[in-house]
Amino acid sequence: MTSSRFSLKGRRALVTGASSGIGRAVALGLAEHGAELILHHFGDEAGARELAEMMGGKAPVIEADFTRQGATEAFANDILDQFGPIDILIANAAIERRMPWNDIDEAHIAAHVASNFAALLTLTGKLVPPMAERGWGRVVATGSIMATRPRTETIVYASLKAAQLTAVRAIARDVAPRGVTVNVVSPGAIEIEANAAQYSDPAFRRAVTAKIPAGRQGQPQDLAGAFVFLCSDAASYITGANIPVDGGWSIGDAPGVLPQVAD
Repeated sequence: MTSSRFSLKGRRALVTGASSGIGRAVALGLAEHGAELILHHFGDEAGARELAEMMGGKAPVIEADFTRQGATEAFANDILDQFGPIDILIANAAIERRMPWNDIDEAHIAAHVASNFAALLTLTGKLVPPMAERGWGRVVATGSIMATRPRTETIVYASLKAAQLTAVRAIARDVAPRGVTVNVVSPGAIEIEANAAQYSDPAFRRAVTAKIPAGRQGQPQDLAGAFVFLCSDAASYITGANIPVDGGWSIGDAPGVLPQVAD
């Protein structure tokens, strides 16, 4: 029997980027603990509908492109108008477009800023005040190990994940007295649909897993427990935190892995 402190029964949760990968696993985890789900997607209605069916077919599915000007605010207003206040916001949707750092242009930067940073501020700005008014709320954003271990080909994505953590901590400090917690869960190397082809290459898989103390890449379901916990009453005294779920990678490469040294 699930402890009542971990129960999410009666809580309404919005998961952005819910149609696949980490968002899908988190949505299933929240539903398993009793939450009522609203599922956001962009360009993957089939995946979102399939997920909704797995939850009994009652979860609403809403599409929005957070890179488009004004779309996030319209989406948040639509959520409030249709469903009323949200208890839990899982800010998971993001884009990660890789390119050499010296080829980055303004359009590349603008798209990442809109989806990976501005959307968080807009969604929290709209959805968190009603949480605070009612004295209970949870926000959990999906971070990344790249915030502390960046790579040049993902320099914009990584930089904005670091900025996201700063924003989360600022908001958390402001709303903590009113029963709202705001946290980040930072995945490490996670195998999802978008990178499945890379992980099917044995050489790539070995290169990645050799660095991870746990000795394997993560799966989306490895993240769900941390999200569920942070959304529960059991985590009411945790806010402004960044919880790495990365098989120990953030504390250093696996034992026996030596850094490359120039000859």
